[in-house]
Amino acid sequence: MVSVDIAADLNAEDETGYVWTFLDEARDPSIIVAGAVVVAGDDDAPAVAVVVDVTTHPSGSMVHLDVLPGALEQYVALARRVDTAA
Repeated sequence: MVSVDIAADLNAEDETGYVWTFLDEARDPSIIVAGAVVVAGDDDAPAVAVVVDVTTHPSGSMVHLDVLPGALEQYVALARRVDTAA
């Protein structure tokens, strides 16, 4: 089972063209910083994403995510290859 770092509707893009969610949706908000690679979405549809920015919004801290192409499993396989090569 995959642990999602930040819950997000992966179809919810705003005028920036990025997926957005709120920081309070994060399992551990301290890892949600610009440039971080995270698992976003939900348990049924997780995806790898890069945190673009965290901005102040009247409703809380808004997070923009750039969802990377490909399935999460491809990134897991890549990480295993890198780990065993080291």
